[in-house]
Amino acid sequence: MNCESVIVWFRDDLRVADNPAFTAAVQSGLPVLPVYLWSPAEENPWEPGAASRWWLHQSLRSLEVSLGKLGLRLILRHGPSLEALRALAAEAGAKAVFWNRRYEPAIVERDKTAKASLRASGIDAQSFPGNLLREPWTIRNTAGQPFRVFTAFWKACQTGQPAPEPLPAPKSARAPLQWPASAALRDLGLEPQIDWAAGLRESWRPGETAAIERLDRFLESGLRSYGNARDIPAETGTSWLSAHLHFGEISPRQVWHKVARSASETEAAPYLRQLIWREFAFHTLFHFPATPSEPFNARFARFPWQYNRATFRAWSKGLTGYPMVDAGMRQLWHTGWMHNRVRMIVASFLVKHLLIPWQHGARWFWDTLVDADLANNTFGWQWAAGCGADPAPYFRIFNPVLQGEKFDARGNYIRRWIPELGRLPDRWIHCPWQAPKQILKAAGIVLGSTYPAPIVDHRLARERALDAFTSTCR
Repeated sequence: MNCESVIVWFRDDLRVADNPAFTAAVQSGLPVLPVYLWSPAEENPWEPGAASRWWLHQSLRSLEVSLGKLGLRLILRHGPSLEALRALAAEAGAKAVFWNRRYEPAIVERDKTAKASLRASGIDAQSFPGNLLREPWTIRNTAGQPFRVFTAFWKACQTGQPAPEPLPAPKSARAPLQWPASAALRDLGLEPQIDWAAGLRESWRPGETAAIERLDRFLESGLRSYGNARDIPAETGTSWLSAHLHFGEISPRQVWHKVARSASETEAAPYLRQLIWREFAFHTLFHFPATPSEPFNARFARFPWQYNRATFRAWSKGLTGYPMVDAGMRQLWHTGWMHNRVRMIVASFLVKHLLIPWQHGARWFWDTLVDADLANNTFGWQWAAGCGADPAPYFRIFNPVLQGEKFDARGNYIRRWIPELGRLPDRWIHCPWQAPKQILKAAGIVLGSTYPAPIVDHRLARERALDAFTSTCR
């Protein structure tokens, strides 16, 4: 292959619409070589988890179809990335490599090295802003420092330049006369050898087309009620776009502009605010790269955590005896996803009721969530633990019973995910251990057998947590 070409290095931007790197490659007029490089070791210690790998397989298959409609193929190769790019450039006579930026610490360093090395070899290496509304280094407080509080960050985003309009998908592209060799998608080994993914297949349809369709459904039937319905886990009150955004099957710019045009400013604001929370998480990760493993608030380095393997296992399997917590963990196990309100409840329970380090919860979510990205996973867990940027106050300890009664009053969410409690009356569905014996018997429940008794007493756990947090934070 001796015709000059341009390589587009796809990463977490698995789409053809509003993809700045891909659009720039097409507009160059050169033959376009799309490539995906599988090199998880370069993301150490945050290689994609099992649920993410399942989604990635489906998303790459969808991207192959989208590129095929433009007469292009997706070249799949194993890393290391720089070596693979060099080899492909040599085979294809490529004069340029384009990609959209990522912001995880290990990836930032890898990309810097790759860009410098490619340019030193005479290859034009360019990166583009494709996965955030604003680059993390473009937003600073009045002192020129990164933001640490969301409200100020939100105000700065509102007063700054509006998010650019999304780019349309190219209508055509120039293909090379000869295609280089590619690995088969199955050879990447992304799908599990033991098929545990039936619940994921039942719950999701990855890919760019599915992402756009899901957004359109949300705009038609969910956006205007989002402000009230988003906290009710039994309802489809959220957009369910998090995994699509994580894999870049849809861009935040596409979402932002469609939402802003589909409802009044008041109706759209609650959802747009959530998009800015996502931006704030990336802002925090970029400027404070140690946070995936270390607390943002250094005082928490001396916190008296009490890791217990048995209680952690009970939490992870949805066997704590607290129905709202268990329902969330079982939803996660089955679907690879959990409602955001419930994420806060289960995270608070792990770090405050059980005093298990937040890093253990973050690792569990990393492996089981289809939408696990390092920025939001880290931010959410540090928020719950009270040690992150703009965190929940350390003394805010969710009562899982009251949370259930408030956000799942009829117990519909619990009955969906804990069928063994299905016959329990509403009055007792959030606290079965308090139900009279005859009620439990009529519902077919034997505490400690068909459903566990609480693994910890809420009042005692709360007092223990307050003592530990007060000693750390004062």
